[in-house]
Amino acid sequence: MSKSSKVESYQGKQVFVGIDVHKRTYAIASFMDGLVIKRWTTPASPEKLAMQLKALYPQADIHTAYEAGFSGFVLHRVLTNAGIENLVVSPGSIETTVYNRVKTDKRDAKKIASLLAAGRLSGIRVPTEQIEQKRLLTRTREQLVQERTSIKNMIRMRAHQFGLLSPEDRREMGQSLLKAILAKTPSSEFTTIIHAYEKIWQTLDTEIKAIEAQLKQQAQQDPLESTYRSAPGIGPLSARILSNELGDMRQFANERQLFSYTGLTPSEHSSGDAIRRGHITRQGNTRVRHILCESAWVAIRKDQDLRRFYERLYPKTGKKKAIVAVARKLVGRLRSAFRQDVPYRLNPIS
Repeated sequence: MSKSSKVESYQGKQVFVGIDVHKRTYAIASFMDGLVIKRWTTPASPEKLAMQLKALYPQADIHTAYEAGFSGFVLHRVLTNAGIENLVVSPGSIETTVYNRVKTDKRDAKKIASLLAAGRLSGIRVPTEQIEQKRLLTRTREQLVQERTSIKNMIRMRAHQFGLLSPEDRREMGQSLLKAILAKTPSSEFTTIIHAYEKIWQTLDTEIKAIEAQLKQQAQQDPLESTYRSAPGIGPLSARILSNELGDMRQFANERQLFSYTGLTPSEHSSGDAIRRGHITRQGNTRVRHILCESAWVAIRKDQDLRRFYERLYPKTGKKKAIVAVARKLVGRLRSAFRQDVPYRLNPIS
């Protein structure tokens, strides 16, 4: 561990701190004037870390950063309330060189600190605690639906294992198919494990329905609901996800910010004077990007302008790239509706 440099006063100094967050500890590296001045590990207590930084670097302008992840935004809020400027950064935005792929906590903390000092990090949009609470419903529903799909796949796998389903059978795993499998059960052991999966499936169904009922109540109290629902391809569940993830889209100063947040910004490859746009960066909010692309497929069947736009693009770009472009246009128009305080302007297909 390097020792802190002997500076009588940190007044007017800029100190840049990288934090590698783990469940029980934080690994920390601090930079000043282009040099590492201290590295240390401390228990994962946001309040304790804020006090340490203020005590170590009194009167300094302290800038911190850490990667978004399981720990959420409690650390960010504590640091900010302590007067420390903090960035929460996307893991994908941390630069990695070809010759520096070894992952260690201290190296990660140093890398974050050095990039922060160089001004090469940009933070993600940090939601309020109230918005985080609202997102619990849509995000937990998504997790439970994934769990239910996994259980259904396990039943299908067991049925394949004993020749009760042919590989070509593409029927959705529902109650009728489940009964058909049980009717051909080869043993009591097989019946026992299928019934065990079925009980978990039923429990998940019950909990998903309870969350969906609360989502309906949430929608009734949400002033943003009507604007989201006015757009083609956006149904009740999509509107809940978009409202909870994007909020009032007037918060985005321009479309570039919006596309960056949704991960719908095309990547650029420059060579000399030539600039080629490639696949989307895939950084940003995955849930929102998925919902917008799914909604775009429906929207081109309902909105004449979007349909023409798609038909003009896909012969040259392919269907996937074309639908991503439609998703960009769809969410851009939604932002415009919010800014003008009007419903989405639909040009219906007659």
